[in-house]
Amino acid sequence: MITNYDFSELKKIVELNSYTKNKEGIDENGKIFTNWMELLGFETIVHQRKEIGNHLLFRSLVDKEKKILLLGHLDTVFPPLSFEDFTEDEEWIYGPGVCDMKGGNMIALEALRNIYKEFGEIKNIDMLLVSDEETGSDDSKSLTLSLAQNYDYCLVYESAGANGEVVTGRKGVGTFFIDIEGKASHSGNEYQNGINANLEAAHKLISLTKLTDLDKQTTVNVGKIEGGIGANTISPHAKLSVELRYVSQEECNRVLESFDQIVKNNIVSGIKSTLSGGIQRGVMQPNEKQLEFVKKIEELTKISIKTEQRGGVSDANHMASKGVVTLDGFGPFGDGDHTIFERASKSSYIERINLSTKTFTAFMKDKF
Repeated sequence: MITNYDFSELKKIVELNSYTKNKEGIDENGKIFTNWMELLGFETIVHQRKEIGNHLLFRSLVDKEKKILLLGHLDTVFPPLSFEDFTEDEEWIYGPGVCDMKGGNMIALEALRNIYKEFGEIKNIDMLLVSDEETGSDDSKSLTLSLAQNYDYCLVYESAGANGEVVTGRKGVGTFFIDIEGKASHSGNEYQNGINANLEAAHKLISLTKLTDLDKQTTVNVGKIEGGIGANTISPHAKLSVELRYVSQEECNRVLESFDQIVKNNIVSGIKSTLSGGIQRGVMQPNEKQLEFVKKIEELTKISIKTEQRGGVSDANHMASKGVVTLDGFGPFGDGDHTIFERASKSSYIERINLSTKTFTAFMKDKF
């Protein structure tokens, strides 16, 4: 059990800009982390990317059937020169990624260092760090999903809850686009000859919004509307950008079926509508195997673990959707993430390193 923690290594990577579109910065961050992991005996598999940062899989030795994947991401949401400083006071550290999620990656690393010191090797525990989580994991999604079949358990190092909660459920999320094609005409001289795409968009917006069911935690949000040329022209085109969030696959299916009907059934005569987009991250639903995993960790570590569900998404959704027993929120507690006020609690680092160290130790001893 550690009682204090030196943040100097974290400071080094926090001050290295890792904006999702900053490939150079992310790859440099990844190289630093690679050096740390290889000192522990990990083999590094680099998934090269041209436009974004490389994804990194760190593989340990294998000597039994059950395996754990530790999951994190290298990127942050802050463009170069916007927020790059690391500061601290008695209770908090401040900086880009201190809780989301360079801090979480460091907690996993420190726990791995601890078991390496105890056992002299690490077995059956791998780690995946992707480079594009903050923009939806559009590139890394297929990689994460393809790796899922190799693991029995997954621990994700996004930030902890305010009371140290780990995350057992996250909403699924999808982004969709409805393109509406009408016909332009002069609104004064030939009003009757136009086909108003904006009017059709208005009807569809109302129908889409009615799909929201707050009692079932399903939300459909038309977050952006584009359309038309000017006030004196009947609109020849419009576009709706729509987000769906849900906590059950049944609700997802209901909404997707309704999307198809709304797009198919146009109100304005002569309109053509098309639907594109799709589900970005499947739902992470609490389940019995997951709750048994929590209880087992509590039993083996002698640490009480609270749980919570969140509306936001992470790459935990991918692993859970493939049937891997997944827990999220193993990182530090913090707040202000995605803002220049991002901070993390110093004491939570110590708590989370101890929790992960005890969990990994039990796993190395075949207690799971």
